Amino acid sequence: MWYIFVLIFLTRIKFYGHCFGCGVGGDVIAFLMKIDHLSFTESVEKLAEKMGYTLRYDGSGANTSGINRSRLVAANTEAAKFYQEELNKSGPAQFGREFLQKRGFDKAAADQFGVGYAPDEWDALYKHLKGKGFTDVELSTAGLIKDGTKGPIDRYRNRLIWPVKNLTGDIVGFGARKLASDDVDQGPKYLNTAETPIYKKSQLLYGLDMAKKEIAKKRQVVIVEGYTDVMAAHLAGVTTAVATCGTAFGDDHIKVIRQLLMDDDAFRGEVIFTFDGDAAGQKAALKAFEDDQKFVAQTYVAVEESGMDPCELRMAKGDGAVRELIARRVPLFQFAIKSEIAKHNIANAEGRVNALNQVAPLINKIKDASLRPEYTKLLAGWLGMDVETVANAVKKTGGRANGAPTPVANVVPADNSKLDKDLDNDYEESRKVLKDLVKKGNDAIEHLLAIATDTEHPRAFEVVATLIKNTAEANEKLMTMQKAVRDMKNIKAKESVNVDKAIFVGSTAELNK
Repeated sequence: MWYIFVLIFLTRIKFYGHCFGCGVGGDVIAFLMKIDHLSFTESVEKLAEKMGYTLRYDGSGANTSGINRSRLVAANTEAAKFYQEELNKSGPAQFGREFLQKRGFDKAAADQFGVGYAPDEWDALYKHLKGKGFTDVELSTAGLIKDGTKGPIDRYRNRLIWPVKNLTGDIVGFGARKLASDDVDQGPKYLNTAETPIYKKSQLLYGLDMAKKEIAKKRQVVIVEGYTDVMAAHLAGVTTAVATCGTAFGDDHIKVIRQLLMDDDAFRGEVIFTFDGDAAGQKAALKAFEDDQKFVAQTYVAVEESGMDPCELRMAKGDGAVRELIARRVPLFQFAIKSEIAKHNIANAEGRVNALNQVAPLINKIKDASLRPEYTKLLAGWLGMDVETVANAVKKTGGRANGAPTPVANVVPADNSKLDKDLDNDYEESRKVLKDLVKKGNDAIEHLLAIATDTEHPRAFEVVATLIKNTAEANEKLMTMQKAVRDMKNIKAKESVNVDKAIFVGSTAELNK
């Protein structure tokens, strides 16, 4: 992307840019937001740091520690250099090098990812950084030291260290893996930087600074579980891999990834989760299925049947096996559905019905509506059931996909009070209710159809018939639907009714004008 900057002299110099390739333009802040995938605040902070300008915050959630952000970044950067130098020294650091070598990482790999070693001393880093002119307050605020019984001590001792960078490449924190046995070190296996003014673990993804350009280029992000998995994936050629930093994948991570994929308005790009094949991995996949609704990109899952993570897989079978794992990805909802089916004994009728009751709502969660009929057919095959039966079950759960699954044999519509009340309203009010429903999109239409076809709801036919009768003048096609509802009134209870959704959707076109 070529960005041409023009100086325009008005009351002061202003910087504007324009890309003649894609047509994007804006000031220098907009340029940084676009090229480095930063938020407005991050862009301003980066510019201020480059200019040597001290920002003052209003206390609304930004850096309120009173310490210049650049000093915290500088302290972390110096600490990272210290750790990397320590890894190459003789003595206890040898255990760190052996740990890496056993996992297939040589010195070049360690250098590429900036891996270091925190010496088994109480205050080695503290003394080093004090010699560089950093204050106790700066080091404590950066999360590099903590209070000991006799003064400040290092936060990390006898651990392998991975520097964690933000999108711009600034080192904002660290992840540390203990090397001693549990008998010697009772601390956690992995210890990460605590929350600081520049380290927010819910917003950080390890490896994102290296992967961001490839993610934007390939429209793909691969989410793995740990630091060594990121290293293994990148070295194997999967250069879009990232990992969370000691926390579960959450909403803030989704916002960061959406910013890179730019998936605001179209089904484009891939988000690929890697999980272990065990129960914990399946639970994580189902959690990701819930998060999937917040993406527009298509979401997939890659699971190694043997249960190996990308690092273990690379060690056992080489780089090609890691690439093949990602290539074998399957849609996340397919994995979620099959995982749920596996919990039931579908060899008997009861098991199949129970599985259907649990899985039918998942079909309605598939955000690409055009895929729902296809997965309805697949589900029928997986369960060994009639397609029409499964389709009716899926339709019955329409509008309740985000709630607890409702047994197909006893579907009760959601709150219909607004519709019931409309029976006694005049023409204009009735027309307004239907217009409001239509404007809410397909979910509302599905809900209205569910009410119309639910023979167990005592007033379902009357409610929908009244709505359609009062709006029939808007479009001739509504007459067809009106007649269908009148016919439904004569059908015996609990007898399934098929209503042509296309007729109803087409008949509402005039109402949206």
